[in-house]
Amino acid sequence: MTQPNIREVRREASERAILDAALELFAAHGYEQTSIRKIATKVGYSPGAIYSYFSSKEEIFLTLAEDGVRALNEGDTANEPSDDALEDVRTTMWRIYEFSKEQPNMFALVFIERHVPMTRGYKRAFFGEIWGKVEGRIRRCVDNNIFPRSTDPYIALRLLSAGVFAIASHRISGRAPDGEDTDDLVRDSIEVAIAGLQSGVPIRSKAPEEHPFL
Repeated sequence: MTQPNIREVRREASERAILDAALELFAAHGYEQTSIRKIATKVGYSPGAIYSYFSSKEEIFLTLAEDGVRALNEGDTANEPSDDALEDVRTTMWRIYEFSKEQPNMFALVFIERHVPMTRGYKRAFFGEIWGKVEGRIRRCVDNNIFPRSTDPYIALRLLSAGVFAIASHRISGRAPDGEDTDDLVRDSIEVAIAGLQSGVPIRSKAPEEHPFL
């Protein structure tokens, strides 16, 4: 059995320490207000040492974002579709909310933080696979006549996820009212969105001409 290279192990440990420190600072102070110097101070390195692992703050962010999307994709979104297309949609929406509870700092950085380098290429690279899978599950509901034939999977996903993201954001920011059960609120939000889609209520929203993630 090949023994791990000690130098590689140490480097990976250092990279992880830098990423963990950066994530904590991004969550506490925001992307724009976090500098390489601040990350270096927190982890106990010099700024020059940080650059020997990452070329820029943007690379640190992109590495963290990739970690977050991978963790989310390793949950339900990575599972094969079941025989119950609608339950697959419910489970996927719930998995997104669970991720916000398991890794609130990561969720906030990837999905809430406004001042991050969210280029179109970044969105497609990191969200394309997940978004495509979820839209595919919604499309199965359309094909199985669970949702009306006129349902646009992109718009349906936006409607289903809007409440999930809003409630998760309130929970993470500490703005949820005292005594409110956000778990129940998310479940109800998902069910109300599903019921609305099934009812065939007129939907004014239109998908963009160019898909932002695919």
